[in-house]
Amino acid sequence: MKFQILILLQQLLLIYLTKIRYFTLNMDSNKKSLPTYLIKGGTIINEGQIKAADILIKNGRIEKIDGQIDYAGAQEINAEGKYVIPGIIDDQVHFREPGLTHKATIGSEAMAAVAGGVTSFMEMPNTKPPALTQALLQDKYDIAHRTSVANYSFFMGASNDNIEEVLKTNASNVCGIKVFMGSSTGNMLVDNETTLRNLFSKVPLLIAAHCEDEQTVRNNTALYIERYGDNIPMSCHPEIRNVEACYLSSSMGIALAKEFNTRFHVLHISTAEELDLFTNQIPLTEKRITNEVCVHHLYFSKDDYATLGSKIKCNPAIKESRHKKALLEALLDDRLDIIATDHAPHTLEEKSNSYLQAPSGLPLVQHALNVMLGFYHEGKISLEMIIEKMCHAPAQCFHVKDRGYLREGYWADMAIVDINHQWTVNKNNLYYQCKWSPFEDKSFKGKVDQTFVSGYLAYDKGQFATFRSGERLEFETN
Repeated sequence: MKFQILILLQQLLLIYLTKIRYFTLNMDSNKKSLPTYLIKGGTIINEGQIKAADILIKNGRIEKIDGQIDYAGAQEINAEGKYVIPGIIDDQVHFREPGLTHKATIGSEAMAAVAGGVTSFMEMPNTKPPALTQALLQDKYDIAHRTSVANYSFFMGASNDNIEEVLKTNASNVCGIKVFMGSSTGNMLVDNETTLRNLFSKVPLLIAAHCEDEQTVRNNTALYIERYGDNIPMSCHPEIRNVEACYLSSSMGIALAKEFNTRFHVLHISTAEELDLFTNQIPLTEKRITNEVCVHHLYFSKDDYATLGSKIKCNPAIKESRHKKALLEALLDDRLDIIATDHAPHTLEEKSNSYLQAPSGLPLVQHALNVMLGFYHEGKISLEMIIEKMCHAPAQCFHVKDRGYLREGYWADMAIVDINHQWTVNKNNLYYQCKWSPFEDKSFKGKVDQTFVSGYLAYDKGQFATFRSGERLEFETN
């Protein structure tokens, strides 16, 4: 018995020392001195302006932006004929780690993100186990510190019985609190009115919510099971998770936010009807109630279920084409604040199930910019507006510190984009672990050539940096 205990203690010590060594090596890699870069000849898109300028990057930050910069010893990047944009901040992704790593990992999806010009992400808590305690939340930060090539933050999850843990959340280094006011993937439905009132009245951080009325969805599901049995057509998804379900939940959340003056962010708006709940009469920096629209709700419509089926099954549902038209109009007039993805990968095997078994969600983070550049080439949106909604607005809404803009002194998060590069999505150029995309065989005009994350060249035409991880996002709390 003593011998077995000794062996066990030796094994535990070995595991501990291995973890310490791994952590120390990773910390050392992020302390390595960064190269000095000089981006020459590019055209920057920033703060409503498009202009030619060089950018000098030193020690991870933007040292200088000027029309002509020369700096001995800098690694020069030729950006002639290309656009330089701030790094995209995606405020809603599901990277599946821990517990669902057969679908994706933080490391794999962060690579896909930077390949698409996304330098920072905010990830949702519905993993296994869900991030409902400070210890479980920290576990995710530890994984990202080891494996994420992009900058990162993670939402603290709210449930019906963890208010004490929620209130411990540090507003300076956690992006916000996530509430599922309607079930989605996982078991984090918050349906207790007392819990909701406690959250909205006591939480000082931004509360981000998935808004679909659970009872409406359940009632509709029962009706369609009665009608179709196990063979519900995928095209019925927007009828089951319908406009009423979205509006009832969004309007309830907004009413609570107004009552308690809560910073409230409504995720993935998908209906024309919900747009009346929001205003464009005040600047984003003064809004207490904000929102986002996701690229798939702008791009796809109910007609696409005929060819894509479960590949575009997501919550809230992609609905009739009138909604995507209204969403784009609201984006342009500032009723909608942010463009995000709700990137949510599943395996093709899982998605190949029947309606009731096929999970909701689709991989998007690598191609969000491509979708928006497609709208630009069609004359539907300006380049300046794309950057406003994908880079500046998330930084403003979440009070992200020193990111989201091309400004001297800010972290050097940026992408160099050839907006005229024609290419086609296929499995060979996908970086998602799930290795499928609803955009397969789709040709896009516009491609990210290089992506800088916190001052290092994280992605360069298909090659990824391996010596350095991204940084944990910080937030202004004043």
